[in-house]
Amino acid sequence: VFDAAPKMKDTHLRTLLQDGARNNSMMTEWDGVTLDYCREKVDVETMDKLFALAEQEGVDAKKQQMFAGDKINETEGRPVLHVALRAPRDQVINVDGNNVVPDVWKALDAMEAFSNKVRSGEFIGHTGKPLTDVLCIGIGGSYLGVEFVFEALKTDPEAAAAAAGRSLRFLANVDPIDAKRGLEGLNAETTLVVVISKTFTTAETMLNAKTVKAWLVKELGTEDCVAKHVAACSTALDKTKAFGIDPANVFPFWDWVGGRFSCWSAVGVLGLSLQYGFSIVNKFLEGGHAMDEHFQKAPPKENLPLIMGLLAVWNCSVLGHEGVAILPYCQALVRFVPHIQQLDMESNGKRVKMDGSVVPMGTGAIHFGEPGTNGQHSFYQLMHQGRVVPAEFIGYARSQNPVMLPGEPVSNHDELMSNFFAQPDALALGKTAEELKADGVPETLVPHKTFTGDRPSLSLLLDVCDARSLGKLLALYEHRTAVQGWLWGINSFDQWGVQLGKVLANEVRSYLSGARAGTADDSKFVGPTKALLKKYMA
Repeated sequence: VFDAAPKMKDTHLRTLLQDGARNNSMMTEWDGVTLDYCREKVDVETMDKLFALAEQEGVDAKKQQMFAGDKINETEGRPVLHVALRAPRDQVINVDGNNVVPDVWKALDAMEAFSNKVRSGEFIGHTGKPLTDVLCIGIGGSYLGVEFVFEALKTDPEAAAAAAGRSLRFLANVDPIDAKRGLEGLNAETTLVVVISKTFTTAETMLNAKTVKAWLVKELGTEDCVAKHVAACSTALDKTKAFGIDPANVFPFWDWVGGRFSCWSAVGVLGLSLQYGFSIVNKFLEGGHAMDEHFQKAPPKENLPLIMGLLAVWNCSVLGHEGVAILPYCQALVRFVPHIQQLDMESNGKRVKMDGSVVPMGTGAIHFGEPGTNGQHSFYQLMHQGRVVPAEFIGYARSQNPVMLPGEPVSNHDELMSNFFAQPDALALGKTAEELKADGVPETLVPHKTFTGDRPSLSLLLDVCDARSLGKLLALYEHRTAVQGWLWGINSFDQWGVQLGKVLANEVRSYLSGARAGTADDSKFVGPTKALLKKYMA
């Protein structure tokens, strides 16, 4: 694969795009999802080498091991089975000889029943009022994916109708400002709190949960209110009971679900079902499962997650591009990129292979982005005339909220999508000095208005942003993430890199606790940290 790099680096996209047969071979469609990757810096021969690389690295075998429930997360000794969370009832996925799918559906059925009771007014708060407002407390994977789906469905007509009269909020950051914002305007009598923590020990989540519990008790006058106003997604039943939560309102998830893959579990399903109803959430699960089936069964040259994973590795490790821009031309995907940041960067930001040896190339691109056209007025300047940043454009053929004003030449959605189609060509083709001179641009401005082009991108075009489509999109990016990790030989399903900062934060916390009481010892800190702590405590 590396042998193909010099030729591709020296071949401008203007040249590559003149090959109609090549272009046609790089557009593939499945179930209303079209992938066009002809603006990537690859030719047919390069793609053949990438497909051969996937075969050489055993991507298909590793994929089948994941779906079979094998313990492919070797550093933690766990299976990786977010796919089981969206499996049909009759599917069999065994872990240590036990089919986990019935357990998944037992939890889904329980969440459907509970959310129906809350939404219908059968389950009411401590003072007898319906619970119309939900506050989900969780961080990282217990927050980002759920918020992405919530925001994406807010303006879907079916979901919006189902959510009429209800609200869903999130409290993630331990910063007390987040708690103040999360609680602002809420009435404790109509508020249901969902605490999301597998072990019920996550530092930020538990401090926020205690803060909100104190608010509930103050507003409602008794600790007895907790059982009627707090539910949990957790496996620590002893701790949830001690917190005051009714065991009937605690919903499980499993250690074979990684946090950044968990919005398909109780982590996401409970809050989203309370807001939109389980039937809509189930369409999201069905979309995810449909993409799972495609990923498992589609041949390599038609397999969307495989192709996107291969191109991500090509751009990052072979061509040496350290970033990638995710550019959804759909405001409903306003929180998609933050979730993909965690999904990919926490998964693939690794320096060693599964066997402990150092990866001999860069892994894990820096993901960033913003919905179009907002991003065009922010960072596209750099993408066009600064650093080369591979881009992934996401657009929809139909809008959730179509608007056509009398007298306007195009609809609002067509105006948006005009940019979706134009930007990849502008990045790829650029504008030469000769073209500028022919347009009559003054000589002094020609260098400033020259666009070198040759900047790679791919485009995803979907039908409409609804629950099922969102399931397909998220599962696509999950599998894209896994493919990259299998190609690099790393473990995309652990996250040891987040631990050291937590350990050091515990030491600082202990110091601050002592310092506030006048008995602190700062000898364990380096000099600059001691100095900054003194300023903080002054």
